[in-house]
This record gives sequence, C-alpha cells and structure tokens, in this order.
Amino acid sequence: MQRDRPLYWKIIYFVLSCSPLSASSAFSAVKLKKINTVKSRIIVLLLLVVLPGFLVSAVCAYYLIPEWAALTASYQNYRRVSESPAAGEKEILIAKTAQEIHRINCFAEGVGFLLGGIMVSIGIQGICLLPQKPVDTQ
Repeated sequence: MQRDRPLYWKIIYFVLSCSPLSASSAFSAVKLKKINTVKSRIIVLLLLVVLPGFLVSAVCAYYLIPEWAALTASYQNYRRVSESPAAGEKEILIAKTAQEIHRINCFAEGVGFLLGGIMVSIGIQGICLLPQKPVDTQ
C-alpha cells in the first residue's frame, strides 16, 4: 500500500519529472514517467541555486574591487588630512565620512560575495546528497 503524499510533494515531483520537450513533441505519458528524475533534479539545482549563487558572487566581486581601491585612496586622504597641522575640524570630518562611506560599501559587497558563495555551496551539497536512483520507481 502506497502512502498518500502531501500536495506540495506531488507538485514538486510533477514539475521535476516533466521534460521541457514534452509540450512540443509527441511523447506519451508512459515515456514521461520513465524520465530520470535525478538528472532533472540536478539540472534544477544547477539552474536555480548554483548558477545564481555564482552570478551573485561574480557581480559583488566585480563591484568590490573598484570600491576597495576607492577605500584605500579615501583612507590615505583621511590620514593625510588628519596628520596635517593646518587641517580644521570640518576637513577632517569630511575626509573621515568619505572613507567610512567606502568602508560600508566594501562591507556590503563583501557580504553579498559571501552569501553568493553560500548559495553555491548549498546547491553543490544538494547535488551531492541526491540519491543515485529515482525515488519513486514503479
């Protein structure tokens, strides 16, 4: 006797077991049931978890590199202004605020880079933990 699965499990199984070619070709329902669901789950994990995580990391790294250079230049300006005996309080505050702005931006881009890496690792772990055989074979 087969136990009744929840509705969300049936929907997920149906989505993962369908082939993208099934709507336009003459596959029968019997052939659709024989699709290897493990391969389709790998494709879904690659497309919905690993690839977006890699793209998030790449975009954040792309914006982090120039922001890091701007932070370095801004910090050097802050040190130069703060060590100058002729600098007033207003100039020091402006230089400090400018370097803090770049520091916050670098922090945000770094967090995005790390979160993208976490997404990639979750997707790869999901692929590694998939069973070798389809779950529902009849």
